[in-house]
Amino acid sequence: MAFLDHRPLFPGHCLLVPRQHCETLGDLPPKLVEPYFSTVQLLSRAIEIALNAEGTFVAMNNRISQSVPHLHVHIVPRRRKDGLKGFFWPRNKYKSEDEMRAVQEAIRLAVSSLTV
Repeated sequence: MAFLDHRPLFPGHCLLVPRQHCETLGDLPPKLVEPYFSTVQLLSRAIEIALNAEGTFVAMNNRISQSVPHLHVHIVPRRRKDGLKGFFWPRNKYKSEDEMRAVQEAIRLAVSSLTV
């Protein structure tokens, strides 16, 4: 299951979580590793397309800096000189509910176009 981060690094910053509860990557059952990371790959491509991004940043914390005790991968759209440096990640909110929904719909459409 994927959803927009409520305080994104950049618009389109998504979290991907497995439906089955797993606290860390080490807890993810082996049979779910491939489908989970195939979905990470799909969502990364979709975010680039949907937001005309030059690339993505894909990250996961295990226990340390893991603010929610459920496995999740951050997929963040990136552009050259976007200001993201090292591990200082200034978080922001969407300007409006409409902006958030527009970004969400663009990503949803890109996922659909990639899975046809």
